[in-house]
Amino acid sequence: MARERGRKGKRKVCQFCVDKIVGVDFKDTNRLRRYLTERGKILPRRISGNCAKHQRQVTIAVKRARQVALLPYTVE
Repeated sequence: MARERGRKGKRKVCQFCVDKIVGVDFKDTNRLRRYLTERGKILPRRISGNCAKHQRQVTIAVKRARQVALLPYTVE
């Protein structure tokens, strides 16, 4: 086991809250790529460290960016 029994890891902080970003823009593809896996899937909250509000905004922004072909649906 990587961690000792009963020990929790350090809680990640939301980068949008740290940078005081109010809304997530779908045109900011460099920032959105951080929340995608190498296969093109959206990272869950527990892995990305986003708060619930910003995770919902990231999900919508990624889907919009995919729709207008700024981000790929899958990576080959």
